[in-house]
Amino acid sequence: ARQAVCKWLWLAPQRTSHIQFTPRLGAMIFASGSDPLLELQRPGSSKLQGTSQSRRPQFACLRPPCSTTTTTEIAGQAKSVKMSTTPGNTYTISKQIKTEYPLIDNDPHFKRVIRYARPSDYVHGVVAAAAGPSLLYAMERFAPSYVGKGGVAQTMRLGGAMGLCGGFIYFYQRSILRFYGMSENAREVQMDMREMVDKVKRGEPIYGESQLTPAMQGVAARQSRYSALFMAVLPWFNFVNHSQHGVDTAKYYRQAERELEAERLAREGGNPSQ
Repeated sequence: ARQAVCKWLWLAPQRTSHIQFTPRLGAMIFASGSDPLLELQRPGSSKLQGTSQSRRPQFACLRPPCSTTTTTEIAGQAKSVKMSTTPGNTYTISKQIKTEYPLIDNDPHFKRVIRYARPSDYVHGVVAAAAGPSLLYAMERFAPSYVGKGGVAQTMRLGGAMGLCGGFIYFYQRSILRFYGMSENAREVQMDMREMVDKVKRGEPIYGESQLTPAMQGVAARQSRYSALFMAVLPWFNFVNHSQHGVDTAKYYRQAERELEAERLAREGGNPSQ
């Protein structure tokens, strides 16, 4: 900006009006690129308030005859530079899928999904994991492949590994679909409310502490939100603590306030001195 000023500004009080050099003018000069000079017709405007006329630095602004840049163009360029450097929101409001049951969390943490799993989820997962190697063993018994003892063992190991992966994914998906509200989740709604309200009472972040910036938390949330719907093709889990879960967390704080008020009234009612 200083080089631009030195290049284009001359002292010519006998030919031009005097203006006050301000940081705003410097930014406009720096942003113009070609012709940063301004034609200010009113030197005593309200923008020059705060200092007396005698104490203002006097600079002359002379427009070269070959220039065609207007004041409006310069102001627009300066405004575009200001807008390009203004930080925007670090989050986006996620879309909600219409479901029969209430949404608990559209991107729950991996550990939370495991903790909220029902005993029936474990049963279904074990059955799915054992189905693969069991079917291989049954087919080998009723229709032998005659590949030898070593070949059958390798096949069983591979089938067992694939069965474990498939059983875990099935178990995980059954649990996480309740967070999405896509299956009956009355038990999980109560567990979620109890867990979050207790955290509010203790003064802890309801979704855990994170070392990531809000912008990076938003990136992580967008990568794994509703990822269980694509679990059969690409298993994808959320291992990041962030605050973007698609629900209004004010309900937890309101419930915590009600419980704290009830506890306070109970203490006062049981104390005769009050």
